[in-house]
Amino acid sequence: MFKHSFRKPLLNTEIRRRGIYLLPNIFTTAALIAGFYAIVQAMDHHFDDAAKAIFVAMILDTLDGRVARLTHTQSAFGAEYDSLSDMVCFGAAPALVMYEWALKDLGRVGWIPALVYCIGAALRLARFNTNIEVVDKRFFQGLPSPAAAALVAGFLWLAIDNKIPVGEYGMPWVAACLTLYAGITMVSNVPFHSFKGINLRRSVPFAVILLIVLGFILVISDPPIVLFLLFVAYGLSGYVYWMWKKRRPAQLQ
Repeated sequence: MFKHSFRKPLLNTEIRRRGIYLLPNIFTTAALIAGFYAIVQAMDHHFDDAAKAIFVAMILDTLDGRVARLTHTQSAFGAEYDSLSDMVCFGAAPALVMYEWALKDLGRVGWIPALVYCIGAALRLARFNTNIEVVDKRFFQGLPSPAAAALVAGFLWLAIDNKIPVGEYGMPWVAACLTLYAGITMVSNVPFHSFKGINLRRSVPFAVILLIVLGFILVISDPPIVLFLLFVAYGLSGYVYWMWKKRRPAQLQ
């Protein structure tokens, strides 16, 4: 009798937990769909939609981790699923989109930047999964794959929005150099700030709210150029910090 009366609430709790666990994985699935959509749009030569889809995938990828932490629904399955989704969204999709847009105009040479980027993203994700308990939580080891994808997709979106022809101004070579930079920086040991120390539950000064609102206004005013410049700054910030850290001991001496 007692056994029967206690089993029913326990069963309901298990069902509720399984339902909550689906929540972050829904965001991961949506990000995966956005990454696949970017590839399909690139094949149809709708490159602006492909670039936007990569940014959508980046936002959804940020949300799935936040939701998992806020609802305490982190799981080994979720971590592996997120990593596989990231490889599609921020590894294969940006490489294929850039190749279809500009790199294929370089002939066989165009394969190299796309391949370096794709392999760099795979190695970056594999290293992140194996070093997750070792590295400093405040910094990423190498450029994060979402930021690398945003750097590449942001350049494409900026060029299309400003109607810059792919065949002029050496655009295929600029695209190749940028893609190579993103791919190599992903597997470097350069530290990039993770911003994981930001606590959304902690109270902040009113000036911080104003800065956030100003940031949103700037992004809305001209998304392609603002987002591209933002990720260019982040893509260079790791090297700036690394050089400053290298020089700091000499200054102290």
